[in-house]
Formats: sequence, C-alpha cells, structure tokens
Amino acid sequence: RWQKIFMFPLWSKMAVFWNKMFLTIIVLLIVLFLDAVREVRKYSSVHVNEKAANVNSSAFDHIQMKLFRSQRNLYLSGFSLFLWLVLRRTVTLLTQLAKEMASHAALETQVNDATEAAKKYMAENERLQEALSGKGDSKKKESTDATEEKLKEEVERLKAELQKTSNAFHKAKTEGAAVKKQSEGLRREYEHLMKEFEQLQQRLNKAEDKKDL
Repeated sequence: RWQKIFMFPLWSKMAVFWNKMFLTIIVLLIVLFLDAVREVRKYSSVHVNEKAANVNSSAFDHIQMKLFRSQRNLYLSGFSLFLWLVLRRTVTLLTQLAKEMASHAALETQVNDATEAAKKYMAENERLQEALSGKGDSKKKESTDATEEKLKEEVERLKAELQKTSNAFHKAKTEGAAVKKQSEGLRREYEHLMKEFEQLQQRLNKAEDKKDL
C-alpha cells in the first residue's frame, strides 16, 4: 500500500525541490534562532540595568515582557530547528530501510530461482546416470561422461552462485535489521523530545497566564 502511495508522480516532482526547500527552512530557522539569542541577551542586560536603577514599574514590566517573549522565541526556534533535523534524519532512515527491504525481496527471489535451477539440473543428472548405467557402448559412455562433466560443472557453477546470493541475502538482512534498530531508537528519542517540548510549552503557557494576571 505504501509503495503504491509513494509511486505517485507528485512525489517525484517534489523530490527535485526537496533539498532546496530543506536548506531554505534550515537557514530560516537558524536566522530566527540567532535573532532570538540576540534579543535575549539584549533584554537580559537591559532588565538587570533597569532593575538596579529602580525605574517605574510600568517600564520594568514592559522590559520583562520583552524578555519573556524573546526567551519564548528562543525556545520555539531552537526546538523547531532540532526537530526539523530529526525529521530529516527519520526520512533518510526510512528511505534506507525501504531500499533494504526491496533488495531483500529481490535477493530472496534470486535465491529461490537458483535453488530450483540447481535441483532441476541435479534431477536431470540422476536420470541420465540411471538411463546410461546399463549400456556398455564405449562411445555412449564417452558422450555420457562428457554430458555428466558438463552437468557437474553447471551444478558447481549454480552452487557457487547460490552461495554468493545467499551471502548477499544475509548481508542485506543484517543491514536492514541495523537500520530498523536505528530507526526505532530515533523514534524513541523523537517521542522523548516531544514530551519535553510539551512540558516547556505548558510552562510557557503558565508563565503567560501569570503575566496576564
């Protein structure tokens, strides 16, 4: 089902602009993050100076509100930047996992075909040996020996191909398991970060409520 969904022509058209869009969003988030850091440093120093100067309460509250908003922007832009990078990594791992699964299926099909061909040649070899076991003609024995040698060579070749394909199949299976394990770890880390983000959002909401009071 997912293969049918991702085979839509729309995704192939979007893939051309995906890297450019990703880099654009990364640059935008970095600019917002640096601007938020600048604002926090600016209003933090002003907040300390105004507090030491004992100015009127309205100006002090205004500076405190500016500081709170700059801190909020810093948290939001920082978490957005980090989660965007996590999303990019997740997409990359899912793509690698899909490719490994596809190669795994292709190798499994190839192994099955090679096994069936080897069984077929071995069965034909046995039938020829049984058919020619009772005949004593020298020419027929020579032709039988030549045919048998060819069949043995073909069987050996098929066995070598089967072994090679089996090794590649096990390698692809191991790599697919590693990618899947890494993807699970990344998913757990993403859920943990989302929980921390929700907690920070709740704290920000409480702080805003207190500020409104």
